[in-house]
Amino acid sequence: MKEKKDLIRVIRTPEGEIEMDTTGRRNGRGVYLCPSMDCLNRARKARALERSLGTSVSAEIYGALEEEIKNIEEQ
Repeated sequence: MKEKKDLIRVIRTPEGEIEMDTTGRRNGRGVYLCPSMDCLNRARKARALERSLGTSVSAEIYGALEEEIKNIEEQ
């Protein structure tokens, strides 16, 4: 278990768009993901984000998540 501030939040907005929520306060259905490439790869393989958000997640969103995780790991 980790604190919310240590996780990455991905949301489905009321308009149906998938975005990263860096503030943790945006409106929409939220999913939390641990900031590691291993966790992201497991979530991608199991289609966990798609199931939790109830919609498909594009490769662009996964790419943005990879970049965010790389930035976090470098710190």
